[in-house]
Amino acid sequence: MKTSPHNILVFSLAAALAACQGVDPTPQPVPNPTPVVHIYRAEWSAARNWNEALLAAIRRDLARPPVHARNLFHTSVLMYDVWAVLDPVATPLFLGRSLPRANGGTSTCALTPSQRTALQQGSIDPMTERSIAIAYGMNKLLHHRFASSPNAAESAALFDTLMTDMKLDPKAKTGSLQAGTQAQKMAALGNYMADCLIDHGMKDGANEAGNYANQTYIPANGPLFTSEDGTSGINDPDRWQPLSLQRAIDQAGNPLANVPSFVCAEWGGVVPFAMSAAQSKPMQRGGFTWPVFHDPGPPARLRGVGADPEAYKWNHAMVLQWSSHLDPSDGVMQDISPATLGNSAALPTDLASYKAFYNVAGGVMQSGHTLNPKTGQPYAPNVVPRGDYTRVLSEFWADGPKSETPPGHWFVMFNHLVSDHPQVQKRYRGQGPVLDALEWDVKAYFALAGALHDAAITAWGLKGFYDSIRPISANRFMAAQGQSSDPAQQNYHPEGLPLIAGAIELVAAGDPLAGPGGENVGKVKVKAWKGTVGNPATDVAGVGWILAEKWLPYQPATFVTPPFAGYISGHSTYSRAAAEVLTAFTGDAYFPGGLGEFTAKKDTFLRFERGPSVDVTLQWATYRDASDQTSLSRIWGGIHPPMDDIPGRTIGTLIAQEAFTLADKLFRGEAL
Repeated sequence: MKTSPHNILVFSLAAALAACQGVDPTPQPVPNPTPVVHIYRAEWSAARNWNEALLAAIRRDLARPPVHARNLFHTSVLMYDVWAVLDPVATPLFLGRSLPRANGGTSTCALTPSQRTALQQGSIDPMTERSIAIAYGMNKLLHHRFASSPNAAESAALFDTLMTDMKLDPKAKTGSLQAGTQAQKMAALGNYMADCLIDHGMKDGANEAGNYANQTYIPANGPLFTSEDGTSGINDPDRWQPLSLQRAIDQAGNPLANVPSFVCAEWGGVVPFAMSAAQSKPMQRGGFTWPVFHDPGPPARLRGVGADPEAYKWNHAMVLQWSSHLDPSDGVMQDISPATLGNSAALPTDLASYKAFYNVAGGVMQSGHTLNPKTGQPYAPNVVPRGDYTRVLSEFWADGPKSETPPGHWFVMFNHLVSDHPQVQKRYRGQGPVLDALEWDVKAYFALAGALHDAAITAWGLKGFYDSIRPISANRFMAAQGQSSDPAQQNYHPEGLPLIAGAIELVAAGDPLAGPGGENVGKVKVKAWKGTVGNPATDVAGVGWILAEKWLPYQPATFVTPPFAGYISGHSTYSRAAAEVLTAFTGDAYFPGGLGEFTAKKDTFLRFERGPSVDVTLQWATYRDASDQTSLSRIWGGIHPPMDDIPGRTIGTLIAQEAFTLADKLFRGEAL
């Protein structure tokens, strides 16, 4: 089963209009016509249809994970609140209540008890009425949120087409909450909720009015020119370094400035869902206050107060060692079924336990699953070349290009691997009556998006304050210093890379890397992925010895590394939070049927180079197994060291617990 079977039909807008008018569209072609995209499915709830529309718009927008976590959250609030207003028990989050603003005060979305009673008493067909409210509200909110998107016209056409496919007029005047038919009042309610969220979004600390730009953040280091060797000079090997790319394209496929700015460095100040202002810890750096939630303390540093050079070197050197696992022709085969992967051991807490948890040959301490609890049978072996598994894993979870970003990826997982599974029983927490599709979707989206929104605030708050370096800069910096293992050997420097036989060594005389005049003798070399290829459709870089100062992550040359600090891993935080929410919401740690799958087809799936060399089916028994695999993909991808991963997993669990507890209270109508 694939995670993203969109089955979208695309038409030329000019051709579609001409066909409606009964004329031949071909004589007068329109330059760069806006495509009309039909995603509507009658079997989906209104919430599902509009969530799919949002995900499609995210894929066309700039790749800004926190921004889209917020979009997913605000749209989920809208859909949940207009559902809850007709429910005799549930409490809305915003409708009839207030939300805090970033700099004090509150945003109010007023609805009196008498107005709510009037809406409930006037209801004839709650399912249809809620669908109308969701459609009008989502249409208005999404038009607003994606008005400045690089592909705004395409997204706007998608939203309008979905309205007409639902037999609704996107330009209809909807009246007021108290006048007209019940359908008109519900349409007005949807628009009203959109207005409330648009207004709140201008005051929640995201700087939406400024296109989410940073207002105080300045990088400590000048840019690394990725087309050159080394780090292009670096002031602080513990701080984030921008990258200068010959051609920059983000994870959604949009062109960027050659030196992309730090995305959402100040996101820790955005108003959260379940986390309270009292939990925020004001941190000081550079004369500014950086709000931080769930502070795990600093990452391992090479310099300064509290430095831990051994941990710093071990973490970044592990990324180099895992880079050598990206060759499908190395003869290493691996069973990637849940029988061997998943069910990870307890998370490490110090360097000694990190070294025991992470395997130099790849992966972590994990016992797998003896049986599929849904079938009572063992999981079948799934043996593939390790180099295909690691590359597919890196690209599947990389969420780019043309991706819904990490938070949206978990909505795709839920929609297609959970909701669409023929064996799923749509019971809240696995108990009670089977929910209709709308209630199931609305509640799941609300809980999931609330957790992912808080994960974004927490992870990016920590990224902004700690401003930590990425592996490309750290490893190239250490390589430029030399080796730090043996003062008796040449090119020793206490801040150099550690030497590891067969993985990180010195270039000797006569080495193929020595250079024509021996100019590279004594430099550090690594056995790793050889770097970006000329034609990804036909070329494979492979793995071999390269100068460490040239090392690149397993990413395209137009991207190389996400434009924001490493610590903590957003993927780890998002994914663990999502996995814990889905476990709580479904009442089951396992995917429906005990198995979630995605198949990457031979020589077609990979985009960074040709491959995989065989079909590779990623498999997960539990939501947490999928989450843990997400975390490991970032090490193989050269994006994060282990020290970025573990705090994200731990914090994601805490965030999920807080978010689901609040969502559950609202579902049960408890006073907050």
